[in-house]
Amino acid sequence: MSNPQELEDVTAQACCAPLSGPVLGEREAAELAGVFKALSDPVRLRLLNLIASHEGGETCVCELTGRFEVSAPTVSHHLKVLRRAGLIDGERRGTWVYYRVVRERLTRLSGLFALPASPRPEARSPSSR
Repeated sequence: MSNPQELEDVTAQACCAPLSGPVLGEREAAELAGVFKALSDPVRLRLLNLIASHEGGETCVCELTGRFEVSAPTVSHHLKVLRRAGLIDGERRGTWVYYRVVRERLTRLSGLFALPASPRPEARSPSSR
């Protein structure tokens, strides 16, 4: 039997690479979970995509309602959910509301899953073949 004092301390060794980006705190994770919940509906996801990809950066609600097989009030409800989640913003002009994405919010979401750059595979030396 080995002496317990002779055992190597493996707790000090790292098991994997250190974190490369900021870690979410509880409050931010809860907030972002609400954003992802807002995006979990196919109609809302399509609405956000339509608004984000529209030339000029904004879209009139009148251009959105006819693209879905749901009523105009239902489209308005989905837009309200996206707005509350901070993904879009709107501005009333006369009778119509024009929507645009909140770029900072989308940039933050995309940054959550950005992978660190992979190290380039090193050239193998002839002796290692």
